[in-house]
Amino acid sequence: MKIAIPLAEGKLTMHFGHCASFAIIEVEDQTKKILKREDVAAPPHEPGLLPPWLAKQGANMIIAGGMGQRAQELFAQQGIQVVVGAPAESPEKLIADYFTGTLQVGANVCDH
Repeated sequence: MKIAIPLAEGKLTMHFGHCASFAIIEVEDQTKKILKREDVAAPPHEPGLLPPWLAKQGANMIIAGGMGQRAQELFAQQGIQVVVGAPAESPEKLIADYFTGTLQVGANVCDH
């Protein structure tokens, strides 16, 4: 499993479409242990570009702060599960909280 997390200054950014980089975290399916983290520079902002780009990176989940409905649909078309409303925390904390069921997601901060 690979989880993508949009970053700003090492933590999740609320606006995934304008982030500078993504943490791509490989997680062992059975144990939910982080195997590898790779930070990759995001491509230039272009509507609709990130879902296929992240799919090519091998991501099958994205944890985001905010994301518009259309973007969520595009990720779903790529087979990428979307979790929105996550707080600005480190990728490792977000993943640990997600797998222990303690990830506190709030409102989706994106309305477009």
